[in-house]
Amino acid sequence: MYNVKIIGAGSIGNHLAHASRSLDWNVTVCDVDPAALDRTKSQIYPTRYGTWDKNIQLSLTRDVPKGKFDLIIIGTPPDTHISLAIDAIQEKPKAILIEKPLCSPNLEDAERLRQLATESDTIAFVGYDHVVGKAAQETALAGKQLQSVETIDVEFREYWGGIFAAHPWLQGPQDSYLGFWRRGGGASGEHSHAINLWQFFSQHLGKGRINEVSASLDFVKTDALDYDKLCLLHLKTEQGLIGRVVQDVITSPARKWARLQGDNGYVELTIGHQPGVDRVNWKMAEGDSQSRIIEKTRPDDFIWELQHIDSVLKGQDNTSVISLEQGLDTMMVVSAAHLSAANNRTVRINYQKGYTLQALELL
Repeated sequence: MYNVKIIGAGSIGNHLAHASRSLDWNVTVCDVDPAALDRTKSQIYPTRYGTWDKNIQLSLTRDVPKGKFDLIIIGTPPDTHISLAIDAIQEKPKAILIEKPLCSPNLEDAERLRQLATESDTIAFVGYDHVVGKAAQETALAGKQLQSVETIDVEFREYWGGIFAAHPWLQGPQDSYLGFWRRGGGASGEHSHAINLWQFFSQHLGKGRINEVSASLDFVKTDALDYDKLCLLHLKTEQGLIGRVVQDVITSPARKWARLQGDNGYVELTIGHQPGVDRVNWKMAEGDSQSRIIEKTRPDDFIWELQHIDSVLKGQDNTSVISLEQGLDTMMVVSAAHLSAANNRTVRINYQKGYTLQALELL
């Protein structure tokens, strides 16, 4: 059993509180805003899960004792993640989990966080939970049957009205980080699951990390907003694999989809193929088409994520697909996308220069 501190009583904090309690872990949810704590107890948690769990402790952030938690989860806006993660490491927990996206595209102190985490006994994770899901794992496994991977395509196209339905205290993107790309919002940040999935498949298939990015972004900019509603990426890896990512906050119904194309067949993933159902289908050479249906609920995403962290802490998994380094790699692509779009040029990522803007080179 773990003692868990969740910083941030918003939607993600409630999801992870429920997942932690489903695993019978002790949970303290804290926030700087007492109204957020009240919403958790009276509105968000009981509406989603039927009743309030009296075993969950609620506290203002300043009142929570430090140094007593095994796992610290950071579920605040992206532009606060790095500083909170650095503070969390000082508490010496077994692990920290930082919600995605890891930070703002300015990458401020991202390299410092990496260095501190490397020097610490604390294991750091970033919350790209789709890659630990059964459907993505099945897709990657089926992809191993491809003799030569020609390209990868991933799309996360979803109107973000569902986000605001889950946050009824927000009137729209202008009321949170979501409406500001510099804070980690917009399609490039909020739906960066697509970039992360692309990276996961590429590395799983031995094609290396993304090191070239060419991007086109469609911005909404007013006196109250500044975000990208559409993010189109052409990507190239260290091994020369070329592919595509599309992320948007405008498509309805949503399309969350990936395809691994080989010279002897293909594998496709559809997240949300039907309500509560993901699907993986594939066909190799002259064989018949095959498919697998994976049933899941929304809470399963977060329960599987925490079970993965538990397995890493117990030494059952030597590496993690949601490691801090994986999350940092994703942020490098997000940052490169904005630089590419602003200059209408391809950007090369030089990982030798660390996780900083100086690692992004215009070609």
